[in-house]
Amino acid sequence: MDKVFIKDLLVRGIIGIRDWEREKEQDILINVTVYTDTTRAAETDDINDCVDYSALAKKVQTHAETAKRLTVEALANDLAKICLDVKLARKVVVRVEKPGAVRFAKSVGVEVERKRDE
Repeated sequence: MDKVFIKDLLVRGIIGIRDWEREKEQDILINVTVYTDTTRAAETDDINDCVDYSALAKKVQTHAETAKRLTVEALANDLAKICLDVKLARKVVVRVEKPGAVRFAKSVGVEVERKRDE
């Protein structure tokens, strides 16, 4: 299966369980891999036969900036559902990270994998 990816999409939003995290936006780093079949897109060279990564990135960004989730687990699952709404998406892997959230760690986060039939 082919992959379309969005790498290191950096957004700012409310995420976390602590009081200060509910008041101040933080960096959220998002990576998305959409599994699809690009055969038709390659034959037609038509955006309508492609996973439009630009449109998908905007949806992911908008949701992450406005969802105000408590946990990265919840946000990652939200984003996986958004990605699977793309008609050509068969499977998705979404990684959500909070850079600098844990002292001495570059980043912490969650990665989820979901299939269309789940």
